[in-house]
Amino acid sequence: MKIDKSLMSGSTTLLALSLLAGEEMYGYQMITELARRSNNVFALKEGTLYPILHGLEADGLLSVREKKSEEGRTRKYYRITRKGRKTLDARKEEWRVFREQVDAVVNSAAPA
Repeated sequence: MKIDKSLMSGSTTLLALSLLAGEEMYGYQMITELARRSNNVFALKEGTLYPILHGLEADGLLSVREKKSEEGRTRKYYRITRKGRKTLDARKEEWRVFREQVDAVVNSAAPA
């Protein structure tokens, strides 16, 4: 199922921080893992992900380190910071309330 991009745009910070909550990752790894975890519903392009990561880094929610891969390429690995974890917790709670209220409206019976 294809999801309306406007629905996705408000969730990208939550999704990126959630991916990094378990381990540090490089950008392409995040793209493939997001697609895998969402059964290919969320398919971010590099041109979408990297500005998000740069913004999160600028806000102090992520830290970055460079590391050479086994193939010899240098990759940037992103790691969630303490401030990022606090932000993730707040975003999860915000999402929980939002989801509950959308469900309340969508699943309520309309008066006849």
